[in-house]
Amino acid sequence: MTVRPDIQQNVSLRGLNSLGIAATARYFVAVHDSGELTAALAWAEEQQLATLVLGGGSNLVFAGDPPGLVIRIAMRGRHWEDVRNDEATLVLGAGENWHDSVMYAATSGYRGIENLALIPGTAGAAPVQNIGAYGVELKDTLVSVTALDRHSGETVVLAGEDCRFGYRDSLFKQDPGHYVITEIRLRLSRSRPLSLDYGDLKGYFGDELDLATLTPLDVANAVMAVRRRKLPDPQTLPNAGSFFKNPVVSDETWQRLQRDNPGIAGYPAVGSVKLAAAWLIDQCGWKGYRDARVGVHSHQALVLVNHSGGSGADILALARRIREDVKTRFGVELEMEPGVVAPPDPV
Repeated sequence: MTVRPDIQQNVSLRGLNSLGIAATARYFVAVHDSGELTAALAWAEEQQLATLVLGGGSNLVFAGDPPGLVIRIAMRGRHWEDVRNDEATLVLGAGENWHDSVMYAATSGYRGIENLALIPGTAGAAPVQNIGAYGVELKDTLVSVTALDRHSGETVVLAGEDCRFGYRDSLFKQDPGHYVITEIRLRLSRSRPLSLDYGDLKGYFGDELDLATLTPLDVANAVMAVRRRKLPDPQTLPNAGSFFKNPVVSDETWQRLQRDNPGIAGYPAVGSVKLAAAWLIDQCGWKGYRDARVGVHSHQALVLVNHSGGSGADILALARRIREDVKTRFGVELEMEPGVVAPPDPV
């Protein structure tokens, strides 16, 4: 039986992006399974329309109205499989709320993703960005991604090692439009060591830390408390979370920066150093900046906020000014984390 996509017209996207930017989809459809997804893509191809696949909208800046068809991934469902000994695989539909899934796993006593609590977005979007926080990245537990290969029209299963994960990077960002993620699998454990090396988590638990009694739910609750102290809730103050990646520089550049900027924050690795973008932005005086519509959060310089109905152009203009200041002062390029939809034509 042929599935007929439920195409809507002129749908507001303001409530479907965490920056709260006003934009309108000329054509819009929510898909709940692979059949609806295939039908929606076929319809767009027949109409010769571009497509935008939308998850939770937490990592996008709408610089204008998206052309063509917006496909909202609404595939739900979560269950456990391959349960043996103290390990199990958590299977999540791409439209599942990520934070709810973290809390579900932590409440069930399974460890591995508790440090990723309160990250906005959907399960299907998590591998695209290789989301990470407090010393943990999604790739640490991801077993596989099920996706529609738009080139072949076939459903494929990509193992974690095939997803080309990097820092806030993946195959799905490197080859945009090739795959539409429909399901992910995470291998979790009741006994794997908890990741508590991050300074804010240590500070939260203090000297009372007892690893023998600590649960993944305890860690998830701690992460939530720390994040809420530093980061605004997109439901009350629209934002896209961390707007810039932490730049990675060579050892030589790091030595120069240390010499010229005592106290600079960085995290050494083999042959390179990851700088704290928030520190760079703060040193340029941007933390707490506010104009008539947009600004920089007063407690976290990485977070750009849309406090009074700003446009995508307003957000991008502010980001550009911040990047220019950091480049001028430190000689370091900042890279935006969110993608830009319908960017303006270059002048």
